[in-house]
Amino acid sequence: MFNHQQMKLTGIFVAVSASIAFAQPSPPQPKMSQNPFLVPYTTPHQTAPFDKITNADYLPAIKEGMVEGRKDVAGIVNNPAKPTFENTIVALERSGDLLSKVTSVLFNLNSAETTPELQKIVKEASPMLSEYRNDIALNDKLFARVKAVYDQRASLKLNPEAAMLLEKTYKRFSRNGANLDEKGKERLRAIDKELSQLSLEFGENVLNETNEYLMQVTDEKDLAGLPDYVREAAKATAKQKGKEGWVFTLQAPSYGPFMQYADNRELRKKLFIAYNSRSFQGNKNDNSAIIAKIVNLRYERANLLGYKTHADFVLEESMAGSTDKVQSFLNELVTYARPAAERQLVELTTYAKAHGFSEDKLQAWDNSYYAEKLKKEKYDLDDETLKPYFKLENVLNGAFTVANKLYGITFKERKDIPVYNPEVKTFDVFDKDGKFLAVFYGDYFPRPGKRSGAWMNDVQGQKVENGENIRPHIVNVCNFTRPTETKPSLLTFYEVTTLFHEFGHGLHGMLANGTYESLSGTSVPRDFVELPSQVMENWCYDPEALKLFAKHYQTGEVIPNELIEKIRASQNFLAGLANLRQLRFGLVDMYYHSQKPTGESISQVENKIDSVANLFPHVDGVAFSPAFSHIFAGGYSAGYYSYKWSEVLDADAFEFFKEKGGLDNKAAADSFRKNVLEKGGSEKPMELYKKFRGREPSPKAMLRRSGLIL
Repeated sequence: MFNHQQMKLTGIFVAVSASIAFAQPSPPQPKMSQNPFLVPYTTPHQTAPFDKITNADYLPAIKEGMVEGRKDVAGIVNNPAKPTFENTIVALERSGDLLSKVTSVLFNLNSAETTPELQKIVKEASPMLSEYRNDIALNDKLFARVKAVYDQRASLKLNPEAAMLLEKTYKRFSRNGANLDEKGKERLRAIDKELSQLSLEFGENVLNETNEYLMQVTDEKDLAGLPDYVREAAKATAKQKGKEGWVFTLQAPSYGPFMQYADNRELRKKLFIAYNSRSFQGNKNDNSAIIAKIVNLRYERANLLGYKTHADFVLEESMAGSTDKVQSFLNELVTYARPAAERQLVELTTYAKAHGFSEDKLQAWDNSYYAEKLKKEKYDLDDETLKPYFKLENVLNGAFTVANKLYGITFKERKDIPVYNPEVKTFDVFDKDGKFLAVFYGDYFPRPGKRSGAWMNDVQGQKVENGENIRPHIVNVCNFTRPTETKPSLLTFYEVTTLFHEFGHGLHGMLANGTYESLSGTSVPRDFVELPSQVMENWCYDPEALKLFAKHYQTGEVIPNELIEKIRASQNFLAGLANLRQLRFGLVDMYYHSQKPTGESISQVENKIDSVANLFPHVDGVAFSPAFSHIFAGGYSAGYYSYKWSEVLDADAFEFFKEKGGLDNKAAADSFRKNVLEKGGSEKPMELYKKFRGREPSPKAMLRRSGLIL
């Protein structure tokens, strides 16, 4: 996932991150002269001096950044010269550098290394930043200058990237209330301020629920079915938390394997309900009321700006282009996925009954358990067989090697770049001609101060300024299985694909080569941003690529052809059920955002969608919406469909790579780098895709890959 939650200020765009909880003492208040944000960085590549930044530095630096940003804007507004592309549009693009410098660090840490004090700072800063953004977006004189340039766009003879910057700048004003009257502008300010706070609260509640829950097991019999690595990790967690026996949590490396392997069905049910009732228990962390407020405020905001719904507002700037097109897309995929899912559920149920399951229907907490066993029986393949070949360090080097073969880039680890946690690794990235390209940070293990999931951020974006190509600083954050006392970090195959996915987002950032930061790298429509990440996932199933890095951690043996064939054969295992699950999320997202709020409860909304996109029996007291951070604490509202939309693109794109040589297909790799990875949002995404592929994408490649059509 590309983290749209990150704070980014390039000219007038602001997006705010979620928060997490962990405790540390407050540092002493430094003097302003000591504030590392307010002096040039002296670190390698001017990377953020995480070792010198204290919590007390943020708010003073943010306030100073807003002062400087307002001066930048005043300079544009009060310029006596006639508005031009350079003195208005480019000048606005270049404004607010200090504020971007501070907020990029703050909101990265609030996702990956937060504390209660940092959360408090974010809560205090967010409304100030929202107000700052609105002061710019609702500045009549500034908009008048922007509009004056926009109105003469046909005669300006701008190149495509400059023309896109002009169009995006004008739309950012118009889509943020510049055409409203004073009453409307004041209401918009209030809505934006409240939405920023509600999103933060939503994320904090989910992560509090995730971090606070533990399931203690004291009878070793209850561990039946669990592999040694799961038991060992649970033992280490218990020790860390001062508990006897074994402790399981709602973090993915603990929750996922327990649901896959534990024979104790009651404990699987207990953990499933705990995970799927996060922030839905009527306690201080309950998100039900927050969801209702967010949905209503988004609808009101869209109406205020002249749009029928929030989805209409969001999708105007998407590759899909309209609510109707997205709804039709999701509905069409359901017609392919549901029949396949129904057949697969019958197969799974038949298998379960043949192996001791006595009830009429499988419950949701039986799915992963029997799926793992059926997969083992059908393909003689499971995570225990594969994990020894996927040592984390080898997989990361494999991603580097694939990138080298495709794009010629190389990675060199450094030990002198400051990091925000000792576990974070840093690398210099070089192009094929030896020129420095980027700094890459890799952060791979769960911690109490890190939210769950996996994402990519940048701490510094790419741009060209004063003739210098300022290179990006890219972060990949994941939550993988930790090393134990006896084994290194050995990844499940799902974790392998996750690492490659986030690394694909990273490449989109590292290879960025635009002029303007607000159009650079991952600054693209949401239903295009997943293309580079999902293309990278495909290499995890490619025999040539796998043999580069899948080596047994003890013997060094390269993964045998037999296992590779099993991985490939099992790629579509229960794909109908997996597709239906993703479509369920997308349909719920659209239900909340593509109509006037219905006033229905969360359970009513989900039950309505489940009648179409869920085959498992209803379970009282659970719901996924209250922990659906993508759409309520992140940037994917009315955009979750983009994962499936991007699957159409990536399957079609990868067929192009495989047509002529795979990793040796230099024509495909060069075209993908030139027309997708380097271009960012400098042109319309469909035009970029057609330049890469030579035509528009066909959905047939995705349907074929998923086994939904022949």
